[in-house]
Amino acid sequence: MKARKIKDHIYWMGSVDWDSRLFDSLIPLPDGTSYNAYLIEGSEKTALLDSVDPPMAHELLSQLEGVSKIDYVVSQHAEQDHSGTIPRVLEKYPGAKVISTPKAKGILIDLLQIPEESFITVKDGETLSLGDKTLKFIHAPWVHWPETMVTYIEEDKILFSCDFFGSHIATTDLFVTDEGRVYEAAKRYFAEIMMPFRTVIKKNLEKLASYDIEMIAPGHGQIFPRPAFILDAYRDWILGPPRNTVVLPYVTMHKSTKQMVDYLVSALVEKGVKVELFNLTVVDIGKLAMALVDAATIVVGTPTILAGPHPYAAYAAFLANALRPQTKFLSIIGSYGWGGKTVEVLAGMIPNLKVEIIDPVLCKGAPTEQVFKALDDLAAAISAKHKENGFI
Repeated sequence: MKARKIKDHIYWMGSVDWDSRLFDSLIPLPDGTSYNAYLIEGSEKTALLDSVDPPMAHELLSQLEGVSKIDYVVSQHAEQDHSGTIPRVLEKYPGAKVISTPKAKGILIDLLQIPEESFITVKDGETLSLGDKTLKFIHAPWVHWPETMVTYIEEDKILFSCDFFGSHIATTDLFVTDEGRVYEAAKRYFAEIMMPFRTVIKKNLEKLASYDIEMIAPGHGQIFPRPAFILDAYRDWILGPPRNTVVLPYVTMHKSTKQMVDYLVSALVEKGVKVELFNLTVVDIGKLAMALVDAATIVVGTPTILAGPHPYAAYAAFLANALRPQTKFLSIIGSYGWGGKTVEVLAGMIPNLKVEIIDPVLCKGAPTEQVFKALDDLAAAISAKHKENGFI
């Protein structure tokens, strides 16, 4: 795809990746993604903001064929999907300097072996004149690495945000046209990589509040011509209270746990509690992560295997612990054949979650009427907790 004009002397460059279905060998990409770089032509100097994932380098270099000179390559985030083609750009423009935060400089040297003399590091709030366009660099640590920053063009009021406010979507639309579709993709993106850093991202949002932003151009996905759409969404995901929702990831081996799961779902619905159910043998972890953004309660359903939880259930607990949702309550249900330490093992896997444990329900063999009564009690306890906290 050719370079595309955003505003006078400001262009989108990069690659639309229609085919990838897995990011970082971990994150599902149901809609593909894009790797966005941006060319800013000032009256005196020219800057390229970020680059592309190395497998897409040929597309960026083709787009740069008609660009005679680049003075600066701004690296807002050192991860290779944004920085990986910078060495190729420096080969093409040997006089260009790499602009980064001091912390990013060291990471880029380690990852890409860019010579130290190629760098200019910038302080938080520092500006760089391109002539009739001024770049202002705003440090935004932990979105989602420690070295990240965003760039604001003062004259055009555009915020270039790299991973901040991104979404994994492959599309020919340069700007957001379907906010519903983008909302879901952006929430998935937030859940998968931003949610663990909710507290510091809140501070970065507060820092951006003083800027007059008319457009946001992220490193993945489409450009936001209406910034309030994505800014309000982030404020809700970060500052909003948990919802009246139970996320219930489960795995079953001989259907005993599945009987318990189905019964609990029905009991919760009767109590007015929404349930998001995830079979861990076929789960899209992005969907699970999205559900965790809002969930007040997590209930893990697992059989006991080798005296502990099923490995898929352990993975779900590990994932929740890594993502650090604002969930308030947690419980465990499941069955066992002769014994084990399922509850103790799972509880030990979630030190990052500041949750209250509601009494688990485990049964030996197939569930009995006594077990179903305990599941009714668990549903009632969850509903009561939600009501006490204003979630219902």
